[in-house]
Amino acid sequence: MSEVQFDLVVIGSGPGGYVGAIRAAQLGLKTAVVEKDKNYGGTCLNVGCIPSKALLESSEHYQAALHDFKTHGLEVSKIDINLKQMLSRKDKVVQQNTEGIAFLFKKNKITPFKGFGKILKPGVVEVTAEDGSKTLLQSKSIMIATGSVPSELPFLKYDEEKIVSNTGALCLKEIPKSLVVVGGGVIGLELGSVWSRLGSKVTVIEYSDRLGGGMDQECMQVLKKGMQKEGIEFLMSTKVFAAQKNSKVVEIEYESLSDGKKAKIQTDVVLVATGRRPFTQGLGCEELGIKKDQLGRIEVDSHYQSSIPGIYAIGDVITGPMLAHKAEEEGVALAEMLAGKAGHVNYNTVPGVIYTHPEIASVGLSEEQAKKDGLAINVGKFPFLANGRARAKGFTEGFVKIIADQKTDRILGAAIVGPGASEIIHEIVVCMEFGGSSEDLARSFHAHPTLSETIREAALAVEKRQRQM
Repeated sequence: MSEVQFDLVVIGSGPGGYVGAIRAAQLGLKTAVVEKDKNYGGTCLNVGCIPSKALLESSEHYQAALHDFKTHGLEVSKIDINLKQMLSRKDKVVQQNTEGIAFLFKKNKITPFKGFGKILKPGVVEVTAEDGSKTLLQSKSIMIATGSVPSELPFLKYDEEKIVSNTGALCLKEIPKSLVVVGGGVIGLELGSVWSRLGSKVTVIEYSDRLGGGMDQECMQVLKKGMQKEGIEFLMSTKVFAAQKNSKVVEIEYESLSDGKKAKIQTDVVLVATGRRPFTQGLGCEELGIKKDQLGRIEVDSHYQSSIPGIYAIGDVITGPMLAHKAEEEGVALAEMLAGKAGHVNYNTVPGVIYTHPEIASVGLSEEQAKKDGLAINVGKFPFLANGRARAKGFTEGFVKIIADQKTDRILGAAIVGPGASEIIHEIVVCMEFGGSSEDLARSFHAHPTLSETIREAALAVEKRQRQM
């Protein structure tokens, strides 16, 4: 058994792990990364963020060709779907991203180890390769960045063919005639959208009376109406309690939580998207006595250190939103702290996005949460319908909403539903990062005509000064 000495060993090469490792190496720490899977990049790059966006992009092009080209004077006589090519493109996008991480490891002189990492004791990680060989890594510090895995329902066990997680939903061999999505969160809505656009009859079953969890519900209503127009059906406040599978279909049994009525639905494929749980199995946490909370997340202090000195954790395995960019910032902050610098993460400015059509993006407090907290606020709102660029694009659904403190005018949060929401949210993020006010945004130049003008108008609307465009 060979032994190697490092300053930092990172277990997991997802966004938090590989970005944190790169920052540590840039700061002069001798760094290693341990990855159990075939490819680098974790869930995000392999079976999450990147491949899902690739399929969303392809399916949007298909929908545009079917329904939008005519209004632009483009006549297309026939549109065929080559699913094999679509999935191949998705796989190529994934490959390019994962290979990019390998290049960055080499460029930054990071030593990668393929195998399962287990912490034997503080400062020691055992890596078991696929062939059973073992390597001991000695390290001053250990960063756990192993991410999360889908939560499985006991009566809907994944076979990744008829009962699928996000992994299986990204590589179905054919377009199902029907798809039931259990869970109305980000994953369910995005992947449900993909297959709906490609021709599946999609039904979303959601236990709660709201979609998107903590997302702005006024935005979610715009999205829900849009998805219903596309033919997606929603069963809200509904509990799935049983399922039977045969070679042809899956029969789902569900119950309305409002009136107790029970019913059944048959479908070709079921996507179970009921959330994710931290992946810490086999890492040695239990043997070492690393403390966890009731949800299985590793408890850490303000410096991301666990209950065991020298062992740290970031990303999905600790508290907070399970978002790639949140994990990245934590990885960078921890690396900087380990190098003696002042790493910091501002959790008040973590943006959240649902990449549907229309997109939804938010940051900070929602209007609902601000009122619930008893805060005195002013709300500015402006519709894309009144935006010249949105009209030119033929996409006028939605609005921008900005929530500001009534006394100081400091921006507390924002929500966008509409075209380009995932991109234009970031000027609000930056403004909030600097403690900016709605007046700061309102007085800033915005090129005309652009979608981002809606943000300026919403900022003006905080003081009822918006203009029609």
